[in-house]
Amino acid sequence: MIEDQRREPKYYLVKRHLLELIAEYPAGTPVPTERELAELLITSRTTVRQALSELVTEGRLVRRQGSGTYVAEPKLAWPLQMSSFTEQAESSGLKVETTLVSAERVPATAEIAELLRLKVGAQVHRIERLRVVNGSPMALEQSHLSARRFPGLAKSLRQTSSLYRVLKEEWGVTAVDAVETIETAPASPREAGLLATDTGAPMLILSRHSMDAEGVPVEWVRSWYRGDRYTFVARLGAPGSSS
Repeated sequence: MIEDQRREPKYYLVKRHLLELIAEYPAGTPVPTERELAELLITSRTTVRQALSELVTEGRLVRRQGSGTYVAEPKLAWPLQMSSFTEQAESSGLKVETTLVSAERVPATAEIAELLRLKVGAQVHRIERLRVVNGSPMALEQSHLSARRFPGLAKSLRQTSSLYRVLKEEWGVTAVDAVETIETAPASPREAGLLATDTGAPMLILSRHSMDAEGVPVEWVRSWYRGDRYTFVARLGAPGSSS
């Protein structure tokens, strides 16, 4: 055991000590300075800085410009299920605000055309919305839908925040099936600005391709979530099980 610990990078040992330290503190508690931690743990400030940076990236600590480093709020678990963002958040007792960042009609690229079963260049709605949960930016969503199938969609979305509700009430369309993929990537300056994080911060990117009951594509959406604040949860069942 001692031999295994010696093989660990020094900053990792410091990181484990810091995890034990902050486990005793509530969210919002200030963390000692790099100099104080270096003295406490008998190591260099460079080593402490590396350990702190990893904990910030993982969402266990949060840096506030000109103020210091603090214990972060626990990550919010977000279930992956076939429902609208608004309904899902409200059913979890969360306060949701949606800002329509942009709504425009654009020609379908080859990728979008294939996903929505359209001709390349066909008009599609590109809807971008910012989701804010309990006062904090949670996700930036960019949705693509057929403009021919859903005329006037942008106007309707300015009156309500739920896309799925609009599709059901105005066109009788309900998404009943979807394929989702999850990737990671660093935040671009624009994404970082909208989601109140740092450029290069880890993002969880969720892409959903949804279909209606007839198997016709309804929407393709890509959403950027802050990787330091959220974790996705999915309930899985064994093949052939009734669940």
